[in-house]
Amino acid sequence: DSSVFQHISFLNSVKMEDSESQMLSDEEQTPEPLLGSLDIFLFSLIAGLLIYWFFFRKKPEPVPEMKPFTPTSFIEKMKKTNRNVVVFYGSQTGTAEEFANRLAKDAQRYGMKGMPTDPEEYDMSELSRLKEIPNSMAVFCMATYGEGDPTDNAQEFYDWMQGTDDDLAGVNFAVFGLGNKTYEHFNATGKYTDKRLAELGGNRVFDLGLGDDDSNLEEDFISWKEQFWPAVCEFFGVEATGEDSSIRQFELVVHNDINMNEVYTGEMGRLKSFQTQKPPFDSKNPFLATVTGNRKLNEGGNRHLMHIELDITDSKIRYDSGDHVAVYPTNDAAVVNRIGERLGVDLDTVISLKNLDEESNKKHPFPCPTTYRTALTHYLDINNTPRTNVLFELAQYASDPQEQENMRKMASASPEGKALYHSWVLDSERNILAILEDLPSLNPPIDHLCELLPRLQARYYSIASSSKVYPTSIHICAVVIEYTTKTERVFKGVATNWLKNKEVTDNGHKHTVPMYVRRSQFRLPFKPSNPIIMIGPGTGIAPFMGFIQERAWQKEQGKEVGETILYFGCRHKNEDFLYQQELEEFERAGVLTQLNVAFSRDQEHKIYVQHLLKKNKEQLWKLIHSNNAHIYVCGDARNMARDVHTAFYEIAEEVGSLTHTQAVDYFKKLMTKGRYSQDVWS
Repeated sequence: DSSVFQHISFLNSVKMEDSESQMLSDEEQTPEPLLGSLDIFLFSLIAGLLIYWFFFRKKPEPVPEMKPFTPTSFIEKMKKTNRNVVVFYGSQTGTAEEFANRLAKDAQRYGMKGMPTDPEEYDMSELSRLKEIPNSMAVFCMATYGEGDPTDNAQEFYDWMQGTDDDLAGVNFAVFGLGNKTYEHFNATGKYTDKRLAELGGNRVFDLGLGDDDSNLEEDFISWKEQFWPAVCEFFGVEATGEDSSIRQFELVVHNDINMNEVYTGEMGRLKSFQTQKPPFDSKNPFLATVTGNRKLNEGGNRHLMHIELDITDSKIRYDSGDHVAVYPTNDAAVVNRIGERLGVDLDTVISLKNLDEESNKKHPFPCPTTYRTALTHYLDINNTPRTNVLFELAQYASDPQEQENMRKMASASPEGKALYHSWVLDSERNILAILEDLPSLNPPIDHLCELLPRLQARYYSIASSSKVYPTSIHICAVVIEYTTKTERVFKGVATNWLKNKEVTDNGHKHTVPMYVRRSQFRLPFKPSNPIIMIGPGTGIAPFMGFIQERAWQKEQGKEVGETILYFGCRHKNEDFLYQQELEEFERAGVLTQLNVAFSRDQEHKIYVQHLLKKNKEQLWKLIHSNNAHIYVCGDARNMARDVHTAFYEIAEEVGSLTHTQAVDYFKKLMTKGRYSQDVWS
């Protein structure tokens, strides 16, 4: 209670003054009466305050006892619901969760009962108890995220694995990892989970599967799955039941008479959360930020590069340069309408999809009750190519035997089936609407389609501003994705086209974007005096706009700021030199020590950022090796980041006289120390 603290501090000061006056009087040796008038006054005051404090102070309200969150027992749940296969997923974008659902569903075809499970919701230290359930097995679908990290929902499980010495003897397990070969720490989480569970005594039922999203993750998963289940059958002595038919997970409930205030209209978590916004804002509770800026950055060419500004006033959202902003886009209304027309459905029907498994934590595939229109607009991914399991489940609704056979073939693990899926779906970039249009006999019930389609995911962008300069605004730099596919259809990126259309107008209508901030490890050095080398071609410039703004701010604060060097690349100086005026102004002001730009197509031979790095090799090596410079790379992971890596190895070899092995080791150590950071995507 604040009033108590105020009384006590006042009493302490009174006592202190009293003792000081006593000391003075002792020193002066002047005889005084036993109790002077001041003493009597002070004594009365103190007594009065104490009586008030004991009898009249506002009693603190009892704090309601917060029961600590105790994860429920997955072992007890498995026993209660008669399950023997638990499929855990570490998922950031929903793919690992989708794979876990498919494996749990597959278990039924082998006379087993599966349960897809989020490790964050359970006490994973119970894993050693799995052997209490006869013929049981734990499968782990583990995605690797960032620089070899576990996903957010698997972090606690990962920490537990690192710290535990539990005996997992008798615990049967298998692991499928989801990764991307363009990243250095390919499938690090899947590999670690597989290795660690075996070290703890677990019994590996089948070899680790490694999915590569850079080539064909779906194909990798199917190939692994096709060998995994026969191995499981052999291990447990079970046989496939021969039931290859579709197994529904959710049942349709149509609401004919419902209060529309109880219907979800695009919210991620709490109903009406977009009408009454309450912090804190995160993935389940995004903030509706107003778009206050939307301008085209490039002067010419056939692409549209844009700068977007989002207002976060009153949101209590904090961010640092280098963080990511996540935005929840909505699908193109024209595509949604065409799906409704093709299936002959009233999209404004209010429905719920209810899990047939009443014990499941996942009651609905997306927020319900809602309309088909809202589900297809806000919650489901209708733009990307569907995975093979969607084709397999939908095949039964094709009345043409040839179309049905082709759909089933594409979902199989046969070489012809894989080739057909690759050419007809992936290479041709057919989304669900294109498939429905090109297979006229295919007429699935829309509720089954909604059950099968994956969730529409948030899109992440590197923040292009500094909170020191723009505390109430977040900037995005992005390129609009739009091109013609092999089937002569126009493919439009969901988020970038949606953002492009959010123009700032004077008519009072304000466009909003549901968003939240995700923290990153991409950070300026703690000491502003450290030199920084930034390499970011194209939209990879984004986080560096924030870095440069912050270095300018640090300079204004009178801090000693080290060299600030930028390597930027684009196609043509007159077309797509992003933020040219701002960058040249920063260079004139002495904030940018060096602005190096590679215009790849302004001459016969192409020049990229890595060529400019090699040109300045002596200066760069001195900055890195002697001056403690920090290196930052942002942009394309597949080619640019690798080529920049190679350029640095060559600089270390040519100027630093290191062998290739020593050079690789040298930059690995810089990464470990946090002096070589990457924010890359493929």
